[in-house]
Amino acid sequence: MFRDDLMKGERILVTGGGTGLGKAMTEAFMELGADCVIWGRRGGVLQETADELMEKTGARCDVAAVDIRNAGAIEDAMEEAFAGGPLTGVVNNAAGNFVSPTERLSANAFNAIASIVAHGTFNVTVAAGKRWIEAGNKGSILSIVASWVWNGGPFTVPSAMSKAGVAVMTQSLASEWGPKGIRANAIAPGPFKSEGMEKRLMPEPLAKKLGSGDMGARGNPMGRWGEHRELQNLACYLMAPGSEYVNGEVIAIDGGQWLAGGGNFSAMSQLTSEDWDLVNESIRKTNEADRAKRTT
Repeated sequence: MFRDDLMKGERILVTGGGTGLGKAMTEAFMELGADCVIWGRRGGVLQETADELMEKTGARCDVAAVDIRNAGAIEDAMEEAFAGGPLTGVVNNAAGNFVSPTERLSANAFNAIASIVAHGTFNVTVAAGKRWIEAGNKGSILSIVASWVWNGGPFTVPSAMSKAGVAVMTQSLASEWGPKGIRANAIAPGPFKSEGMEKRLMPEPLAKKLGSGDMGARGNPMGRWGEHRELQNLACYLMAPGSEYVNGEVIAIDGGQWLAGGGNFSAMSQLTSEDWDLVNESIRKTNEADRAKRTT
């Protein structure tokens, strides 16, 4: 869709850039000539991704192991990122989510999501924005939200609340920072296959109960999952030179799914308490495995 050198001279930070959709967007930016910085909590995974993408594209990719729940860590890593060359854009992709009946959630469970999606996204955005403002530079912010910012997110309430806050942040900063040459936009992806989707939003017990191997197709006017290349195209358009007049938009890319039905996980209302016990146990094991990976 784009010429090969469209993003040459751009330097873009992608949070959660080591895997999944973050990796896919980083690869697309680098294919078009941008240098990138990727953040995540697993340094080894980040470096593997960076090495792979640099070999594939010839562009530069720096890495930093950053837990965006830690505001101090964000500030230190942002200083390092700008020292390597001023950033021209930030993609707020890092997120956390899992499915659960809301009445089962503790305050800590809510904070586990909000500290990444709401607080982390805000702190990353401000850390970059204040540097652009101080230097008199332009910048572009792209945040990855979800279509439930419009129609609610049953069984994902902490994420729905946090993502809705990020959508409003996007609209607010578009107006506040627009005069300073800083744009803010957001993408609301529908069902795209990724590790996070499969392990925390549709773990095996849930997929068996709902028959949800076709989750991306069920109730979707396009009758299929989204393809990573389609998301890459939209992200590149919003972050590339030539789209400067697009500001303050939250754009769905979901085949029209959110328009065609209710809250995205409303089908989970049919689950029993015993079903949710199995789901929670599956998610708990996934989280324990992830923690073990980060400590090895």
